[in-house]
Amino acid sequence: MADSEALGFEHMGLDPRLLQAVTDLGWSRPTLIQEKAIPLALEGKDLLARARTGSGKTAAYAIPMLQLLLHRKATGPVVEQAVRGLVLVPTKELARQAQCMIQQLATYCARDIRVANVSAAEDSASQRAVLMEKPDVIVGTPSRILSHLQQDSLKFRDSLELLVVDEADLLFSFGFEEELKSLLCHLPRIYQAFLMSATFNEDVQALKELVLHNPVTLKLQESQLPGPDQLQQFQVVCETEEDKFLLLYTLLKLSLIRGKSLLFVNTLERSYRLRLFLEQFSIPTCVLNGELPLRSRASDPEAGVARGIDFHYVSAVLNFDLPPTPEAYIHRAGRTARANNPGIVLTFVLPTEQSHLGKIEELLSGENRGPILLPYQFQMEEIEGFRYRCRDAMRSVTKQAIREARLKEIKEELLHSEKLKTYFEDNPRDLQLLRHDLPLHPAVVKPHLGHVPDYLVPPALRGLVLPHKKRKKLSSSSRKAKRVKSQNPLHSFKHKGKKFRPAAKSS
Repeated sequence: MADSEALGFEHMGLDPRLLQAVTDLGWSRPTLIQEKAIPLALEGKDLLARARTGSGKTAAYAIPMLQLLLHRKATGPVVEQAVRGLVLVPTKELARQAQCMIQQLATYCARDIRVANVSAAEDSASQRAVLMEKPDVIVGTPSRILSHLQQDSLKFRDSLELLVVDEADLLFSFGFEEELKSLLCHLPRIYQAFLMSATFNEDVQALKELVLHNPVTLKLQESQLPGPDQLQQFQVVCETEEDKFLLLYTLLKLSLIRGKSLLFVNTLERSYRLRLFLEQFSIPTCVLNGELPLRSRASDPEAGVARGIDFHYVSAVLNFDLPPTPEAYIHRAGRTARANNPGIVLTFVLPTEQSHLGKIEELLSGENRGPILLPYQFQMEEIEGFRYRCRDAMRSVTKQAIREARLKEIKEELLHSEKLKTYFEDNPRDLQLLRHDLPLHPAVVKPHLGHVPDYLVPPALRGLVLPHKKRKKLSSSSRKAKRVKSQNPLHSFKHKGKKFRPAAKSS
């Protein structure tokens, strides 16, 4: 469909209150998934939709859900208040994101539509009180929804009309297969269902058989990631593992990446090794550790979540380790260039991994045979002067240091755990022993490594790095104007027209 013929929100027969909320959100026109899915959903059809992360698929199911509920209340017979919409997601962080979006869209009809999130296990008592009021829409993980069903604090059989399974490709991989099958036994025989997914895999096909009836499949002809005008993707070949650490050090320590950065590795041990390495140079870093609760993993107030973990306004994604699968690359790259913001993905590749990189490019390119991951021409000989520093730091990050770093985080979590607060009140001796345990020393930090002498900065970089070091603190308005002007977070001193900019924080 040509742009001039694209279906706008105002042409979908939506309630004026929903249109006002959409206007407040600054959405001038629907995204592709919204344009295709909303009319079909309003016709009462089941949907199986594939759309990339950040494409607006939450609103693609939330808008028709709200519209159908509002229409029913306005035109149907007066019936008892009941739960009529259920949104299932794989994580409690995703549940909070979905609830927030639905509530934003329901801003002007909040008296008519109530939304509840029951994903947090520690809030069971307060959730039961909320469920007694029978909210119109409930959001949660399969395990939490099933728990409430088994406790009889939640019932769907006589009332549920709409079921949404969001991020469907993750539900089984997150271990929810049995809970989901048990949960479905509590649903009525007839209901409308939407399955939303970033990819179509075997798990999604299995879910399709379980929950959908004669669905319309939307496999939109769009890239699974934003186009090159929004998302720039690069790959850089590093001859050795040491070269990867050296290049990362240079990009971060010389402030050649600006904005928030996410660094991806393939194992938890690698994440701690990388964190301890960067801390040797006074580069602030945190590990997003799935073994710990979210509040322990990331304290950033801007943190939101999608597909497990997501940060708003991520400027750059750095694949320090090559993603194990092409799908993993898509999920990682989807953390940046969201909501029309620009972003960069830079993937570090060893010579032995280039064939695997080709498989990733093959999936990304589809019918377009042009290169997707452009070679990033970084001249490693320019930064040889930093190699001895990197080796010094790498020697400090021993297996024992990594082990103690992990133990230190677990100890901190135990000391600050709300769940263990009562236990420690009853067992103060255990708390005292934990507090006075031998101190852990993850790695010896050498203060001189935190400073970069000017003579070590490569001549080709001095024009970028040194003015940044001497820059005066800007006012908030000046910083805002500078952010608008500086869209591309990458600067390269050997790549004409493309430059890396520094990162204030890596995660």
